[in-house]
Amino acid sequence: MEKNIDYYLNKITQNRIIRVIATLPKPEIEFKKAEVDILPNMARITYYTPTQVFHKTMDCDLSLLAHTLLKSFTQLHFFDEANEYMLKTTKRSGVLYNCVKANITPPTASQNRTKNYILPQGTFIPPLVDMGILTNSGRIVSKMGDKFRQINRFLEIIDDSLKEQKINRLNVVDFGCGKSYLTFVLYYYLTQIKKIDTFIIGLDLKADVIENCNQTALKYGYKNLHFEQGDISNYSTKMPVDMVISLHACDTATDFALFNAIKWGAKYIFSVPCCQHELNTQIYSPDLSIVTRYGVAQERICALFTDIIRCNLLEALSYKTQLLEFIDFEHTPKNLLIRATLSNITSNIRSARLKEVTDIIKQFHLFPKLYSLLKNDHLI
Repeated sequence: MEKNIDYYLNKITQNRIIRVIATLPKPEIEFKKAEVDILPNMARITYYTPTQVFHKTMDCDLSLLAHTLLKSFTQLHFFDEANEYMLKTTKRSGVLYNCVKANITPPTASQNRTKNYILPQGTFIPPLVDMGILTNSGRIVSKMGDKFRQINRFLEIIDDSLKEQKINRLNVVDFGCGKSYLTFVLYYYLTQIKKIDTFIIGLDLKADVIENCNQTALKYGYKNLHFEQGDISNYSTKMPVDMVISLHACDTATDFALFNAIKWGAKYIFSVPCCQHELNTQIYSPDLSIVTRYGVAQERICALFTDIIRCNLLEALSYKTQLLEFIDFEHTPKNLLIRATLSNITSNIRSARLKEVTDIIKQFHLFPKLYSLLKNDHLI
């Protein structure tokens, strides 16, 4: 079998291999897969377990590399710029070999001219490498193109708000940060691309998540990115806050995030609400019973009511606000993103926006959380 492996390896290595993926780990191996970027003078290997990522470098000897990987994995995929070569070892058949057209090719110059991403391709971006979206050489991993575009879209939405401003310093709070995939990418974008002196605090309820995020920030050398355990509803900070991020804070947690942003006078707000259940248990209108007649429709109407009320309340407090369709990073359905920038909105427009809110509240017997928070704090 060893002779057969070497025969096929010799055949494969006659080509200019740029990437190797190892899959189908042997039963005793903790790694789930490995990715290798073939660089001019070395091979950079990334090993993946279900919870961790490990990096290793070795000499760029493809035959030696393949034998090393085959100690842990039973299937190897070699890529050049046109083809994928598959090598698999099995107890029954010995060695299996196949060659097909590659699933990925490096972007051509014409493709790069067609789409200039916020995040530059061909650059080592640690969070995206650990997320399995980019290789260590900055190439988009096969089947991860959609994820890469979605992350860039999120950054484009932020960039649109920042590009007209001369900003030297930003203090950011990320509510409900979770595993903080986008938080790490946002920090990279603000500090490395925009060259803004940035301090970010990520807040989440789960202590183990916070610990892992802080360890990851240390690993990346992101000295001004910190994570804290806490609840959005009673969180406070003494630092001035310029930007508030809230992605998937469930139901009324989004309202508390927006409320804090308004209290702090944050100039920029980016929120992707989810699970807008609150109004679904309240809505009632004898004159417009059609709205509540069909359960699925009522649920969707209430979700939209929740977000348009939030947008109007932000405008009533002088935030120029947009409700954007946003293809989310974690889910396939399209979501709505609230983007708000503190502006000079005239008093008559602010009053009109607030009246629209009070009218819809009266018509449908609603008690939205953000409205109650602002009312109780005498902000409206």
